[in-house]
Amino acid sequence: MAQVSQTEDGVRPSGSSRATLFGAPIGELGWFASLLIGAALGFAAFFLATFVGIVGITIYNSSTHHTVDYSLSYMRGGLITGLLVLILSWAYLGSLWVKRITSR
Repeated sequence: MAQVSQTEDGVRPSGSSRATLFGAPIGELGWFASLLIGAALGFAAFFLATFVGIVGITIYNSSTHHTVDYSLSYMRGGLITGLLVLILSWAYLGSLWVKRITSR
């Protein structure tokens, strides 16, 4: 029988990882789920940064009467942000997975 520890959100096995994100136990994910969640975070960051870039370019174009190309919003903003978040999330989730596998 495994030992359990009492936490504020219920009963949890004592050997489990305590890494959570908005209450979801991300420390207990497998390698495929980690890849999917990391890719989803990268896509979400890409689209959010592209949206913010388009809104920023629109405000800049309308207030200064310049013509800045909207493709800069995804080439310089969205793509870089999305790749950075993708790499960082895969590194973090991968390290949690490796830590969980090696602690067994």
